[in-house]
Amino acid sequence: MRVLIIEDNTEVASVVKAALLEEEWETDVAYNGRTGLEKALHEPYDVIILDIMLPDLDGHKVLQEIRKALLMTPVLFLTARDSVQDRVIGLDFGADDYLTKPFDIAELVARIRALSRRKGSIVQEDHIAYRRISLSSQAHDGFVDKKALHLTVKEYELLEYFLINAEQILTRQQIFYRVWGFNSDSGSAVVDVYVHYLRKKLTLHECDDYIQTVRGVGFMLKES
Repeated sequence: MRVLIIEDNTEVASVVKAALLEEEWETDVAYNGRTGLEKALHEPYDVIILDIMLPDLDGHKVLQEIRKALLMTPVLFLTARDSVQDRVIGLDFGADDYLTKPFDIAELVARIRALSRRKGSIVQEDHIAYRRISLSSQAHDGFVDKKALHLTVKEYELLEYFLINAEQILTRQQIFYRVWGFNSDSGSAVVDVYVHYLRKKLTLHECDDYIQTVRGVGFMLKES
C-alpha cells in the first residue's frame, strides 16, 4: 500500500511516516499543500493523510481540487480542529475519515487500513473479490464464477488493481505507474491496450461491462 502524508509539522509527519513504514507501507511526505496536491494528482496513492491548517494551500482546498480532478483516493483529515462543525465541514468537502490531534498512532493505522478496504470489494489474504469476479494470489489468476480467466502477468496486475479499487475512478496515469512502474519505457497508451485484452477475456463470461471507461479520465471497475 502507498500512503501520502500532507503535513507541515515535521515532527508529526516524521512520527506518522515511521509508524507506516513499520507496517511496510510505502510512504511519501509533502510539507505544504501545493506540493501535496501535485503529488496526489500525478502519483498513485491508496490513502492520503491530510492536515487542514497548511501554510500555502489549506487542506480543504487541497481536497476540493483532488475531488474536482475525479480522484476518489480515500482521504483522512488529521488535524487539531476538533469541533463538530469542523468535522462536518471536512466530511462535506469529501473526506472519508477525520481524526483529531493529539491522536493514538495505533488508531490512525487502523483507520488507514480500514480506508484501504475499498467500496464493494472483499480483500482477504489469498484473494480479492467483487461481485462475480475474484482474484487468487495462490493461483495467480482471475476468475468469474470460479471459472479461470487465464490471465497474463500484466492482465493479472491490472485486474488486481481494479479489484482493490473497486468502484473508484482510476486515472490512466495512476494505472500506468502502478502496473508498469515509473521507469517503464512503455507509454501510457499501453493501459488502453491491456484494458482491451482484459475486457475480451471478461466478455467470454458476459461481464466485460464491469470495466467502465470514464471519458477523459480513465477507468473504473463497477457493476453496471
